[in-house]
Amino acid sequence: MSTAARRRLMRDFKAVKRMQTDPPAGVSACPVADNVMTWNAVIIGPADTPFEDGTFRLVMQFEEQYPNKPPAVKFISQMFHPNVYATGELCLDILQNRWSPTYDVAAVLTSIQRHACQNIYSMILTQDSLLNDPNTSSPANVEASNLYKDNRREYTKRVRESVEKSWDE
Repeated sequence: MSTAARRRLMRDFKAVKRMQTDPPAGVSACPVADNVMTWNAVIIGPADTPFEDGTFRLVMQFEEQYPNKPPAVKFISQMFHPNVYATGELCLDILQNRWSPTYDVAAVLTSIQRHACQNIYSMILTQDSLLNDPNTSSPANVEASNLYKDNRREYTKRVRESVEKSWDE
């Protein structure tokens, strides 16, 4: 049965396939075999960030209401970040109250990468950044939030540990 969500996901898949010829750096995704409603994704931590060289795996779960309802996105790789729950679920505004049906899979992944892995210099130039400018007023991971605010060196050390673990996952 072809639903609007499945048709949209197939269009998103074609867009992601086109991205492979000129992809955003460090982002890839594809549906799991025989289920266009579940996608596996990988985000590579960008250079000059504590997340540099990390290989972070995610899963995206879509409902029949997509694109009117955002996908559920969850890190499979361990991620030490104030806005990532221990379960891997993200606290990211575009997956909640700022969702728009115009967003596609590529937009979601590049947003996660940009917001989660942005370096301090880029952070100054943008209004949003999840990884290097996390929302510490409503943290998903209180320990990461406290370290980010009070002990940036230890925070970076813990992030680097999660990067190293990502290579083995």
